[in-house]
Amino acid sequence: MKLHEYQSKAIFANYNIPIPSGKVASNAEEARQIAAQIGKKVVIKSQVLVGGRGKAGGIKVAATPNEAEQLADQILAMTIKGLPVRKVLVDEAINIAKEIYLGVVVDRAAKCATVMASAAGGVEIEQVARDTPEKIVRVQVDPAFGLQEFQARDLAFAVGIDKALVRDFVTIATGLYRAFVANDASLAEINPLVVTAEGKLIAADGKIVLDDNALFRHNDLEQLRDIDEESPAEARARKAGLSYVKLDGNIGCMVNGAGLAMATMDVIKFYGGEPANFLDIGGGAKADKVKAALEIILSDPNVKAVLFNIFGGITRGDEVARGIVDGLREVKTKVPMVVRIVGTNAEEGRKILADALMITAATLEEGAQKAVAAAQKQ
Repeated sequence: MKLHEYQSKAIFANYNIPIPSGKVASNAEEARQIAAQIGKKVVIKSQVLVGGRGKAGGIKVAATPNEAEQLADQILAMTIKGLPVRKVLVDEAINIAKEIYLGVVVDRAAKCATVMASAAGGVEIEQVARDTPEKIVRVQVDPAFGLQEFQARDLAFAVGIDKALVRDFVTIATGLYRAFVANDASLAEINPLVVTAEGKLIAADGKIVLDDNALFRHNDLEQLRDIDEESPAEARARKAGLSYVKLDGNIGCMVNGAGLAMATMDVIKFYGGEPANFLDIGGGAKADKVKAALEIILSDPNVKAVLFNIFGGITRGDEVARGIVDGLREVKTKVPMVVRIVGTNAEEGRKILADALMITAATLEEGAQKAVAAAQKQ
């Protein structure tokens, strides 16, 4: 789950990370009032969960409150990369002398968090990694001890922080790591962390991505979710308790278990197909959940065939079969269905599906081949 800039920076402020004075506005009049309160030149920043806002015209500088109102009105009427702008952040403008990147990310290879810094701030870190990887400095953090001050100082010196600002940089870096851990984030970054012309450090922009699996511990953060970012299918899947990610292929996948779902997608690709989604119905799924999953898959017009790969442990094969049949009674479709069920009550499940004249398969390989062939015929 991604947080908006204004939400991320509000969290940063709780961890001794300096941010510009500013507030979020939902309309142009509010933007004018905030600019008047600040009493200086301001930046009007669209709040959408995509990169490239500036290039799209979603970030503008206003010298007066009236100009802030005009620019906010323009930006609030925009759609950036398919997402409507519903709010703008009105921030005090900063006299920028230098821009730095600072971020914390889960490093799965190292099995710990890694703090990254770069003197090439203000640019997407992916571009820096691609074009000039030598400009990114990394330190791995022992989860038992957290980010140590000496590690933060090493980062400061590596990116050319002035000696007088090293202590402030250490405070910001350790604060960012604490925010990352306390909020169960998978990413927390400041880009850019600005050195101002007045010789101060300030987080001019911020981004936090939360681990969805930990949101049960953070009801307050769950309330910050932006439904505009989600596709209707993903929003529906979340409400149904399903793990769903839309992909670009044409073979829908319904599987119980994340590992089995990944293996299913791999086998589909091995036999020349392209998965249309990742969908894990989870253990113990009942007929109603299977029905909801099927409706979500078939809502994608790109789907030309559906492969069900169910391993019956906690999940019963007959329950899954009933869910599929019930779903097809309500969702009329000519999309071919290929089903592979093994394990608990698999025989009962296969009988239900055979009576419904569906394509069955004994193995995953057979199921993938049949699904790919069926999709190619559509």
